[in-house]
Amino acid sequence: MFPRALAGCPLFAPYRLASRTLPTHTEPPCSTAGSLPGKQPPSPCVPTCGGDRVGLTSLTDGRSRISSGMGAPHRDWSVWRSGEPCAAAQGWARMREGLGTLLILPVHLLRLPQRRRSSVTLPPSISSPTRDPRALMRSSSAQFCRRGRLTVGNDPADAEEVTYADLLKEVCRLANYLKSKGVAKGDKVAIYMPMIKELVVAMLAVARIGAVHSIVFGGYSAESLSDRMLDAEARVLITADAVWRGAKLIHLKEIADDAIKICKEKEQNVRLNLVVQHMKNVTAPQSVTNGAANGNPAKKTHFDDKVTWNPEVDVWWHDALAYMSTECPPLWMDTEDPLFMLYTSGSTGKPKGVLHTIGGYMLYSATTFKYSFDYQPNDVYFCTADIGWITGHSYVTYGPLLNNATSVLFEGVPTYPHTGRFWEIIEKYKVSKFYTAPTAIRTLMKFGDDPVKKYDLSSLSVLGSVGEPINPEAWLWYYKVVGDSNVSIVDTFWQTETGGHVITPLPGATPCKPGSACFPFFGVDVALLDEEGAEIKGEGEGYLVFRRPWPGIMRTVYGNHERFETTYFKKFPGFYCTGDGARRDKDGYIWVTGRIDDMLNVSGHLLSTAQVESAMVEHSSVAESAVVARPHTVKGECLYCFVTLAEGCEFSDKLTAELKNKVRGRIGPFATPDFIQLAPGLPKTRSGKIMRRVLRKIAVGDRDFGDISTLADPSIVEVLFQHRPKEGKV
Repeated sequence: MFPRALAGCPLFAPYRLASRTLPTHTEPPCSTAGSLPGKQPPSPCVPTCGGDRVGLTSLTDGRSRISSGMGAPHRDWSVWRSGEPCAAAQGWARMREGLGTLLILPVHLLRLPQRRRSSVTLPPSISSPTRDPRALMRSSSAQFCRRGRLTVGNDPADAEEVTYADLLKEVCRLANYLKSKGVAKGDKVAIYMPMIKELVVAMLAVARIGAVHSIVFGGYSAESLSDRMLDAEARVLITADAVWRGAKLIHLKEIADDAIKICKEKEQNVRLNLVVQHMKNVTAPQSVTNGAANGNPAKKTHFDDKVTWNPEVDVWWHDALAYMSTECPPLWMDTEDPLFMLYTSGSTGKPKGVLHTIGGYMLYSATTFKYSFDYQPNDVYFCTADIGWITGHSYVTYGPLLNNATSVLFEGVPTYPHTGRFWEIIEKYKVSKFYTAPTAIRTLMKFGDDPVKKYDLSSLSVLGSVGEPINPEAWLWYYKVVGDSNVSIVDTFWQTETGGHVITPLPGATPCKPGSACFPFFGVDVALLDEEGAEIKGEGEGYLVFRRPWPGIMRTVYGNHERFETTYFKKFPGFYCTGDGARRDKDGYIWVTGRIDDMLNVSGHLLSTAQVESAMVEHSSVAESAVVARPHTVKGECLYCFVTLAEGCEFSDKLTAELKNKVRGRIGPFATPDFIQLAPGLPKTRSGKIMRRVLRKIAVGDRDFGDISTLADPSIVEVLFQHRPKEGKV
C-alpha cells in the first residue's frame, strides 16, 4: 500500500512524518498490533504490504501530520481520536472537523475482487516484487531501482524506461539547481512543458524544496500563460524549446518569451527561464503538414533548432544540471503547507488558482488511485491525461508514484500516426489499467471497431473515464469493444477542487449502470438540494453538494479567499457546492447531469444538457452533440442543439426530424429541440471541455464572445456561425 511510499519515498518527502511522539492511545480489542511508532526516519519506497496503516492525527497544537506504521493486520475498521478509542466503524470513518481523524486501514480487507485477473508479464527491469512484507523491506532498494515509468513519445519510435532511482537523481539535481538560484520555501514556480519526463522531474523538484508549482498546459497562448504567472507571482519559469503534438508543431519557447515580455510590461520580472532542449531527442513527423484536425494550417511546419535567447534569464536545462549533486535532502513541511496551485476556468472569465496542500492532497490522491483502480503491484497503468490538468497531477504523477506504480507517460495524441495509437501502446506494454476521457472515447468511436480489434487488449482489467459525464453509448462501446465485455468500468466524478475522485464505482465490487458515476468514495458525504436549499431524499434531481470535507479538498483560491467562499459555500451555507447537477435513482446511484449553468428550464421542466445530448448521440449518424438554452418568448427557454456527424453521414431535413423524434421519445414532447445545427467541430478547451458560453452566443447570433484564447481551435467559432440555421427554422 501507499503508506511507506507516502511517508518515506525520497522522490517526494515535502511532507513530514510525525516528528513527535503521537498521543497515547488504546489499541482496539480487535487488533494485536503494537503501538504506533513515534519519530521515524524516512526510508526508501516500499510497495504494498498487508500490515501497513496510515492516518492523520490531531496533535496538541491543532495541526495535522502524516503518521505511518506497521503492525499485525487489523480485523475491523478502527478510528482513534486524540488518544481516545472510538467504536469500530462500518466502512471508512467520516472526516470530522476537517482532517483531525486518524484512520487505520485494514489493507487485506480492501483488496477488491476483480471480474478477471489479468496475467501481466512485465519487462525484467520492472518485474513484480514479492508479497512478503519483511522481504519487501529487505529488497526495497532493489525494487526502488527496478520499478519504473515508461515514457512514450509523440512518434512510436520515441520511448524510454525511467526507474524510480533515475527519477530521484534528476529530481535532486534540479532541486539543487533551483536552490542555488534562490528558489526557497513558498516561492512560486511556473511550469510550461510538454508531456515528457522532465515535466515530472520539475514538479517533484519544486515540491522537494518546499516551493509551489503552478503548471500551465503546454499549448496555452502567451496571454494565458502570463495571466497565470502574474496571478501566481511566479518569477521562475521552466519550459521546453518546442513539441510535436501529432503533426502539429507548438513552439513553446517563443510563447514563453512572449509571456515573459508581458509580465515585464506589467512590472513583474521573471528572473529565470529554464529551457529543456527537447526537439533534438524526438522524431519529426514524416508528413509535416502541421494542420489541426479540421485542416487549418498552423504557423510553422518545421523546427529549425534555432530559438530566441536572452542570456539574462534563459538557461539550458542540460547545462544547469550537468554538475549538480544527485543528493538533495527534502525540506520538512507541515501538512497544511501549499503543494501546488492549478488554474481552472471561472464563471467570471478570470481563471482561479486552486490551491492544494501537502498532507491532505497526497493522502487522497494516493488512496483514490489505489482503490478506484484496484492497483496491484504487477499492474501497468496508463492515463492519457496531460499533467497540465488536475487529472495529470493526481493520476499521472502523484497517485501512481505514491503507490510505487509502473505507469505510462504519453506525449502524443490518440490519432497520430494512426487511429490505433492507444491500443498499440496497451498491447506493447501489456497495460492492465487504462484511464481516458469520454471525448477521446467518442473520437475513436467514429473510426469504428476495426482499429481496436487489430490489437491484443487482453491484459486490460479496468477501464476508467474522467473529465465529464460519459453517455451510455460511449460507455457500452468502451466496455464491449475495448474491454471485450470482460473488464470493470470506472466512471469517475471529481473536480480540480476536490483533488481526487469523490464519486466512483470500485472495480469488481460495484455493479455499474452505464453513464452513472455510482456511489461516493470513502468518507465523501453526498447530498442533493433543490433551488431553495432543501435536501432531496430518495429519488430526485438537484444540485450536487457535499456535507463534510475530505482530505483532498482545495484550501483556497490563491490570493482571493473571499472568491473561494463565495464560489463554493455561499449558495448553500454549510455545504460545498460542486456547481454540478445530479440525479439519484431508486437504487441510490448518482448520475451527474452536468454543470448547473448547463441546466435548461423549458416550459417549467428542468432538463440537463446531458439528458438531451445522450438522446442525440443514440442516433447512428451523430458522433457528438452539445445542447444549450436559447431564449424563447413563450417557453422561456428552448433547446438549441449542435451535432457533429459520424464520418460519411450527411446533414439533412430527414436527419433533423429523426433527431427531434429521438429526443421526444427518450425524454418527452416538452424536450423537442427547436433548433438543430450542423457542427463540424465544437469549441473546446485544450482539456477537451466544451465552452458552452460560446455556443450560447452563437445560438442567439451574438459575436461578443469575450476571451476565447483558451480554445484549442478558435477558428471553429466562425465555422459554426456560417452553419447557423435561418431564424424561424425549427
